[in-house]
Amino acid sequence: MNQPTIAAVRKDDRFLGFLLVRMAEQRQSSKGDKYLDMTLGDATGDLNAKVWDGKATPPSVGTVVKVQATVQEYNGRLQLRVERLRAAQPQDEVDMSALTLCAPEPPESMLAEIHEAIDKMQCEDLKKILREMLSACGDKLTYYPAAQRLHHAERSGLLHHTVSMLRTAQALLPLYPFLDADLLLAGVIAHDLSKTAEMQSDMMGNVKDYSTEGLLLGHLVRGVTEVRLAADRAGVTGEYVLLLQHMVISHHGEAEFGSPRPPMFPEAEMLHMIDDLDAKMNEMEGVMKRTPKGAFSEKIWSLDRRLYHPNYLGEEPEIVEPEAFEPKDEDRPAPRERRDTGRAYDGLL
Repeated sequence: MNQPTIAAVRKDDRFLGFLLVRMAEQRQSSKGDKYLDMTLGDATGDLNAKVWDGKATPPSVGTVVKVQATVQEYNGRLQLRVERLRAAQPQDEVDMSALTLCAPEPPESMLAEIHEAIDKMQCEDLKKILREMLSACGDKLTYYPAAQRLHHAERSGLLHHTVSMLRTAQALLPLYPFLDADLLLAGVIAHDLSKTAEMQSDMMGNVKDYSTEGLLLGHLVRGVTEVRLAADRAGVTGEYVLLLQHMVISHHGEAEFGSPRPPMFPEAEMLHMIDDLDAKMNEMEGVMKRTPKGAFSEKIWSLDRRLYHPNYLGEEPEIVEPEAFEPKDEDRPAPRERRDTGRAYDGLL
């Protein structure tokens, strides 16, 4: 599959090739015109794409489409203006490994590392709860992403995020010996497991939509329930159950980001900080990969800023500053990623 990668395209380039549909829906502009708004990507990243045809129907999330488009810049961000679009056919022989972002380590080895961490714990109650929770997730853990977009939005991304946090926690624990190590590691392992019920992902790690329960409750509230159910199945009672539930429901830190309670003890605060650190570093790593050295990125909405890719070799490349902008409402991403939904694709352009 000989085609340019998303990371390599620049303004005014022509693009012809296959891309994975990460989000697609029909929207309406402030003038009342209908258009197709999509996020299309490959293993190197993704771009917003527009089809200015009110009759175009959105392709299904997780499908592959062949795109003919021009790369434009709108409000400081690259964007595909799609001229032709069709679903990929079997005879196209699309190389899926070039389109799907995967975690950097095999899921089996990451899952084994989590089980090894549990085996080394001293608290039998926490070990029993965690084993029950992992068992309830089943095979989903081997391929589920950590998010539909944003951080660790990749095949096996949930394991990648969890193991990365686990390693960070293990590195920090010697610096804060007053912390309950088993409780912190248990919080790391349990905090996002309910994302396997919150999202609807295919085995390639592409999230089509959020489940009804995911939209109505979210993984924090669902996670609190899962901790209690796992404890009941394992016959575990006592304060550790309550503490683990609090860590799950407070790990986003504050109500603005979904936590109805702030972290109220040190292990809960440490979990929140490690989660925030790992999510931001993963997202920044992705931005650095698609931003040339010595240049600034587009505005990263989840971080509310643009990022600079340092030119570590000391060269002085030309830096083109995009104009300051304030996006229109229809081009501003939804404040919560779960609002992005897929629709059925029942035709070709």
